[in-house]
Parts: sequence; structure tokens; C-alpha cells
Amino acid sequence: MYPFAYHRPTTVAEAAARLRDSEEARPLAGGQTLIPTLKQRLASPDTLVDLKGIAGLDAIAAEGDGLRIGALTRHAGVAASPLVQNVIPALARLAAGIGDPQVRNRGTLGGSIANNDPASDYPAALVGLGAVIGTSERRIAAEDFFTGLFETDLEPGEIVTEVWFPRPRRAGYAKFPNPASRYALVGVFVADTAAGIRVAVTGAGPCVFRLAEAERLLSASFVPTALEALRVPATGLNADIHADANYRAHLVGVMAQRAVAAALL
Repeated sequence: MYPFAYHRPTTVAEAAARLRDSEEARPLAGGQTLIPTLKQRLASPDTLVDLKGIAGLDAIAAEGDGLRIGALTRHAGVAASPLVQNVIPALARLAAGIGDPQVRNRGTLGGSIANNDPASDYPAALVGLGAVIGTSERRIAAEDFFTGLFETDLEPGEIVTEVWFPRPRRAGYAKFPNPASRYALVGVFVADTAAGIRVAVTGAGPCVFRLAEAERLLSASFVPTALEALRVPATGLNADIHADANYRAHLVGVMAQRAVAAALL
């Protein structure tokens, strides 16, 4: 690793101030992406701001007709929470399928969404449920938060503090995981919400996106067979050593049907 300054603030305001001190400063939550990146010398920030000393950012609570989950909540904590299992069971199951036990016990909700890896699971849940991200500065709708490949709407020095998830009538998630990393080659989150049917896809493209045609078909009939007529264009989808764009396009339809089936259990 390169040398860097290390700070462990105890408040969000202090952390934000430390991050604004340097353009190269980076926040550290679970470290599941940042630490390997530093070890491989793919990044060389001059300052690390460790958020784990800030109390209250790992709480899960009922709020309104939904859940508020703190940004430092571990994936394992989301998966094991009786409150999440009761209010949004699809979210608990999604968290239980992230990575391996080591990753789930270190990685955090806020770190995952701030990194916005195109193959991560949480973005599909946030967009699929119509979640709202709370930061040190404002509240951002999930659809406005994820802006591109490893890009978000966060400004320099802005820190994710929590996510509010509205309770759906029913929801399901299905993914085709990479057998080694458990990242989603394609993952689809389907939710029947107060605002209508929402379908969000991760892994298939550079950034999470909604699938309007699937939403239209499921609005008419919320059953897996309603998606048999779904055709997903391969244009613009990811292609790599794991799967080409055409294969990912096919997987979107398959995973969408499985997600609906999971929602109906």
C-alpha cells in the first residue's frame, strides 16, 4: 500500500469535514472493495476516513410504512434481522445471498451502494422498491442516486447515512450468480408497490435499470407466465468472459420469472 493519513471520526459532520479536506480522501466502511484496491495499488488516496466510529449508523428500525436501515449495517445484519424478514422478506433473502460469510459480516449497505458495482445486489432492491437514500446533506431517490458504472449522485464529502425502504405488497429477487464471487451476472428484483409494479435489473448493464416492458406485463397479470412474451434487447448490455450480452439478455427474462415466483411464495 501507499502511505496515507488515517482518521476515525465520531460524528457524520466530522467525517464529512475530513473528506472535504482533500480531493483524494476516501471514506472507509466495510472495506470489501477499497482495501483490496489499495493492496493492489489500483488506488492511492492520501486520506482514509473510517466511518465505523460513528454511533447509530448501523440501526434497523420501522419508520412509517417501511424500514430505515443505517448505512453501516452489515449484509449479515440485514439478512438476520427479524424486522427485515417480516416487513420486506425479499430484502433479507437478497442480503443473505451476497458474497460469502466473510463478505456478509464485513460489507455494509452504505458502502455497497456508494461503490455502485454494476454486479452488486442492493441497487436492484433500492430501485425495485423505490427506496430513498439519506446522506449527510439530503435525501435522494434511488433512481436518481445510481447514475452510471461505479458512479452515483454523491457530491465530494457527502456520506450515505441511511436508506428508507417502503414496504411492498409483495416482492421477490432472483439472480444468476458468478459461482466464485457470488456477484450477479444478472439479478432481477420485482416489487408490487403502492405506486405500481416495479422491476429493476442489476448485473446486466453498466448500471441498475428498470424494465418497463416487464412492469407492463406484470401489471396486467402478476404471474411468472406473464413474462413469457418478454424480449430484452442485448444492445448496451455487459459482455465479458463470464457472459456475453445476448446471454445476459436471455437471463434477464429467466430471472424475472423466478423473481415473480419468489414474490408469490
